[in-house]
Amino acid sequence: MSAAARPNWPQLPQAFFLESEGGQRFCLYHAPQGGAPRGRVLYLHPFAEELNSTRRVVARQARALARAGFGVLQIDLAGCGDSAGEFADATWAAWLQDALAARHWLADHAGGPLWLWGLRAGAVLAAQLASLLQAQGEEAANLLLWQPVASGRQMLQQFMRLHAASQWLGGGKDELPPAQALAQGRAVHIAGYCLSPALAQGLAEAQLPVPTAVLPPLPAPRLLWLELSSAPTPTLSPAADKQLNAWRTAGWRVEAQAVAGPAFWQSVGTDEAPALIESTLAALARP
Repeated sequence: MSAAARPNWPQLPQAFFLESEGGQRFCLYHAPQGGAPRGRVLYLHPFAEELNSTRRVVARQARALARAGFGVLQIDLAGCGDSAGEFADATWAAWLQDALAARHWLADHAGGPLWLWGLRAGAVLAAQLASLLQAQGEEAANLLLWQPVASGRQMLQQFMRLHAASQWLGGGKDELPPAQALAQGRAVHIAGYCLSPALAQGLAEAQLPVPTAVLPPLPAPRLLWLELSSAPTPTLSPAADKQLNAWRTAGWRVEAQAVAGPAFWQSVGTDEAPALIESTLAALARP
């Protein structure tokens, strides 16, 4: 088929394995389309089964960003998705090193401003990576946070509630609650995942840091905070106000918005979030 007769097929992402500490990490790179690259985006996924539930919406956003001229890198962290290792052996520190390795790869393969895009617990990891890059004297990173959790401890508590729900549905087997088992150094099985004490501790200690913005003459980094709401008039959660004020005080250029859409991280991966994708594209496209 000639180039002139070829249909307008979407450009397929590049799949590859990235070397990181402890093994290979599966990655998808969506190359920027069109003219000069408008920026680089590193996506950091949410925790446990939320990774699988969100793949559909994330893939749509990654493709839309690539069409808009952004290079987008998705990485499966250690023990997750198609990456090497077992979830039971993963640690929060290893995930942060994976994110750092992915950022180095992206710096070598795409140009423009750097955006760290995190969803749910991935937002905490993204903010920690931004803080780490700043501590190392590297480039300032902008942050795109989708439905961020306030802390890793909050995420851990939500995840352990799945165990209580399964116990109730299964008739209540006689076993230690997850928190007690983890405190005794025992791994626990929750919703098909083996959660180790090391990962639970690392997740519980992970906070959403607020790095001080770079001083002029460099422009202050941007924070784009997006939440989803099923209310007729979407509004930000009350917990977001305190967080956003802290970022503004630290000198960040903060944009926050609640958009209409389902809690797709809780579904089986069939939900759509077009308003979220459109809002993200519009915000990143602004100079």
